[in-house]
Amino acid sequence: MPIAEHSIKFGTDGWRGVIAADFTFERLALVAPVAAKVLADTYGEATGSNTIIVGYDRRFMAEDFARKAAEVVQSHGFDVLLSESYAPTPAFSWAAKEKNALGALVLTASHNPAQYLGLKVKGAFGGSVPPEITQQIEAQLDWTPESPRTPGSLQEFDPWPSYCEVVRSKVEISKIQELIEQGKLTVFADVMHGAAAGGLSKILGVSIHELNSSRDPLFDGGAPEPLPKYLSQLFRVIRSHRQQAGASLAVGLVFDGDSDRIAAVDGEGNFLSSQFLIPVLIEHLAERRKYSGEVVKTISGSDLIPRVATLYGLSVHETPIGYKYIADRMLSTPVLIGGEESGGIGYGNHIPERDALLSAMYLLEAIAESGMDLSDLYKRLQQRTGFTSAYDRIDLHLASMDVRSRLLEQLQTQPLTKIADRKVVDCQTTDGYKFHLADNSWLLIRFSGTEPVLRLYCEASTIEQVHQTLNWAKEWANQF
Repeated sequence: MPIAEHSIKFGTDGWRGVIAADFTFERLALVAPVAAKVLADTYGEATGSNTIIVGYDRRFMAEDFARKAAEVVQSHGFDVLLSESYAPTPAFSWAAKEKNALGALVLTASHNPAQYLGLKVKGAFGGSVPPEITQQIEAQLDWTPESPRTPGSLQEFDPWPSYCEVVRSKVEISKIQELIEQGKLTVFADVMHGAAAGGLSKILGVSIHELNSSRDPLFDGGAPEPLPKYLSQLFRVIRSHRQQAGASLAVGLVFDGDSDRIAAVDGEGNFLSSQFLIPVLIEHLAERRKYSGEVVKTISGSDLIPRVATLYGLSVHETPIGYKYIADRMLSTPVLIGGEESGGIGYGNHIPERDALLSAMYLLEAIAESGMDLSDLYKRLQQRTGFTSAYDRIDLHLASMDVRSRLLEQLQTQPLTKIADRKVVDCQTTDGYKFHLADNSWLLIRFSGTEPVLRLYCEASTIEQVHQTLNWAKEWANQF
């Protein structure tokens, strides 16, 4: 059967599917060499390379799928560097650039539930390939070599040392180490059974308190996604620590399954999404590190982000949701930081890739150099900008794709003029429908492209107002 009939589709960051149903050894063996060929066609002339990096996370049989991908790519004439262990996805992106490879194929399903595995394709520049590259892969899935090729080489390598070295080089590590060793800063890391396991200790060179370090392909029955519903253990541990340790600094850092997304928990046990962390990171990089460059945010990013950027005379560029848009901007413009509300944050002085461990190190550096808790740093920015807000989002599952179509038609033909008794003053359609309201709050309505799901995002002055707006949006959508 031609592979095109299998409907293999690459989403916002790779191809993912249910193991043994959609994601099989047979299908991977067909996709991997096509991906390698497209990488060679795209980056071969610039790199002069014939090497493909193959890596993996800690999911069920990920190392077996990685070896299969490596062997089939090798059989098509490519030289393959196969990771000897799991590692963060950004480590493989870094390896692609550092080793002057054509790119990397990473076996991971990121933050998805346990039944999924996937393939991320990274370019020679050290980040996710743009959509036109994955479209070429999809279009060439029936490709077969014109003649058998001489197999390339296959060697194993350890991705950790070089990656840890480059992350370590970005921060002043001695102050962080000193505070930890003196007991003045306690660091907790919830690695969610994922590929960040052991990472912070390797980079810091000192022990920290790591939670969920073991390999558990079932992820405790949840998903390795840095959301409050999966972090009850970390909340308990930090709150218990606060009762025992008193006023010393503490922080919890949370990493998704392949360590490209981050969240945090402050010293009091409160969850901090990247909507909190990005403003803190902007301040730290601009004020303490004296870095400059453009701030890139997605349309769902907090309105505090441009206000903090203004404090430091930094320009702001807004993109649709998806880190690929931020990465594209990084390849063409000097960027300080680029981030999305789902936890992906990257830096212009590194590679155009989300990197949770580097974000963690910058947050630790901010705490160490300021002597302040993350929430206190955030509150100070609210005071300096005169802007206070709360944020939340929900995914609303619709009855069918027909309901999705009716909602979309309503938004296109009869735009909302009032939301929760507040006047709509503007509507952006960059990505979905973002309604700006008269009280400076906003509601973003986006549709999943593949399933009947409505994504609702809101920022307002209080969390009560956020929930009121989201509930109004749910009731409005459920009428159709």
